[in-house]
Amino acid sequence: QAQVAESGGGSVQAGGSLRLSCVASANTYKSNSCIGWFRQAPGKERERVASAATDGYATTLADSVKGRFTISRDNAKNTVYLEMNNLRPEDTAMYYCAAGRRILSCWSLEPKAWGQGTQVTVSS
Repeated sequence: QAQVAESGGGSVQAGGSLRLSCVASANTYKSNSCIGWFRQAPGKERERVASAATDGYATTLADSVKGRFTISRDNAKNTVYLEMNNLRPEDTAMYYCAAGRRILSCWSLEPKAWGQGTQVTVSS
């Protein structure tokens, strides 16, 4: 069974930083070509934030987080990180990671496994 788990969320003030981790089981990491980060704020639809290829070096960030967020991976640890700097109140959301297969690119990955989410709250 595919498994991923997020951690690293918390409450920070605007301008602060957090690093989220998405750890996948070894089988999940190897059998899925992409890991994506998504977020969902109350009353809003889930949106894609970032994606990374586990079988290459391609990464993509949403325009709303470019210049502030960085996605990276550590294949030895089956982990993808989302480094979030200069956080804004509008970044407040539940953040999820998903492992899935590439559809043209990892940005449009087809999720096969979702984590439970980690809450990020940014106060002004």
